[in-house]
Amino acid sequence: MSWLDVAMQGGIWALEILAIAVPIALSVAYITYAERRVIGWMQIRKGCNRVGPAGLLQPIADGLKLFLKETIIPTTANKYLFVAAPVMALVPALVAFAVVPFGETTLFGFWEETHVMAIANLNVGVLYVMAISSLAIYGILMAGWASNSKYALIGALRATGQMISYEIAMGFSIVCVLIMAGSMNLSAIVHAQAGEYGFLNWYIIPLFPMFVVFFISGCAETNRSPFDLPEGEAELVAGFFVEYSGMWFATFSLAEYAAMILISLMTAIMFLGGWYAPLPADFPVVGAFFDAIPGTVWLLGKTSFLIFVFIWFRATFPRFRYDQLMRLGWKVFLPWTLSWIAVIGMATYAGDISSNLTWISDVIGFWQPWR
Repeated sequence: MSWLDVAMQGGIWALEILAIAVPIALSVAYITYAERRVIGWMQIRKGCNRVGPAGLLQPIADGLKLFLKETIIPTTANKYLFVAAPVMALVPALVAFAVVPFGETTLFGFWEETHVMAIANLNVGVLYVMAISSLAIYGILMAGWASNSKYALIGALRATGQMISYEIAMGFSIVCVLIMAGSMNLSAIVHAQAGEYGFLNWYIIPLFPMFVVFFISGCAETNRSPFDLPEGEAELVAGFFVEYSGMWFATFSLAEYAAMILISLMTAIMFLGGWYAPLPADFPVVGAFFDAIPGTVWLLGKTSFLIFVFIWFRATFPRFRYDQLMRLGWKVFLPWTLSWIAVIGMATYAGDISSNLTWISDVIGFWQPWR
C-alpha cells in the first residue's frame, strides 16, 4: 500500500469521525434545550425562551458561560485525578459511537455496494459498546475520591453499586436479542428485524419485557431520574461532582447526555427495527411514502422519541429510595431476564422464531385484505 493510499484511507476515517462526532456534540448541546422546553410544557410554563428566537441560542450561551467561569480545584483534592475524572467519564461515552450504525448508503450511487454508515462495523459491536460504556464508571469513581469530599465519595459509591446492579440486567436482556438475531454485529441485528410484516418483525414484539428492562436499566446506567441517587440534591448536594465548576462540570453533563443518546440508539437498533420503516413498502396508501423516507431518518426519529421518554420520566416520577433501587435491580429485573433467556432459548431450540412469524398474521388477520 502506497503512502497515497494510506493518506486517502486516513482522510476517509477522519471524515467519518467528524460526520458522527460533530452531530453528536451538537445533539448533546441541544438536548439540554429540548429537556428544559419539554419539562416546561409539562409543568405549564415556557421554559428557556429568552436567548435567541424561541430560546434556541440558550445552549450556546450556557456553554460560553461555563467556559468563561473559573475552574476551582479544592486545596485537599488530588489535582491530577480531579482533572482527569471528567475526561474519563466523557471519552467512553463518545468512543462507543464508533460501532453504532446509522443506516446504509451507496453514497448516491457512487459506491456499487451498500455500505454501513459506521466508523467500524465490528462483528462484536454489542460487546464493544457494553465494554466501553461501562468504563465511564471509573470517571465517576475518580471524581468522588479525588474531590476529598464525603458527599462526592458517597455519590460515587452509589453510582458504582447502581451500575453493577443494572449492568447485569441490561446484559441479560441483550442476550435475548443475540439469541434471536444470531449475531453480535449491530447491523446484522437490524437486518434480522427486516421482513414483509413491518413492525411485527421487530424484536419489541416477542421481547417486550426485555425492551422494558433494557430501557429502564439504561435510565439507571446514565443516572437519569428517577435513578439519579448518585447526584441527589436533597441529601448529597450534587453527588460525585459537587466540587466541580466551569467546563469540568459541563463535561460531566455532556457525558450524561451522550450516554443518554447512546442508550436510545441501542434501544432503537436492537428492539425497534433500527433504520427500517414500521410498515412495508407495499402497504396501502402510506407504504410507498414510508419507503421513500431514508433509513437514517427513521433511526433518528425512533432515537428522538426515546430521548423524549427519558425527559418524560424526569418530569413525571419521583426519585427512588436507594433500597428500592437495589430491590428493583436484583429481585425483579435479574430473575425476570433470566427466565426470559430460558424461554427464548427453548423457543429458539424448538424452532426458528426469529423468521417464523406467520402465526401473527393468522391471529390478527390484519394483513390478509391487502395481500
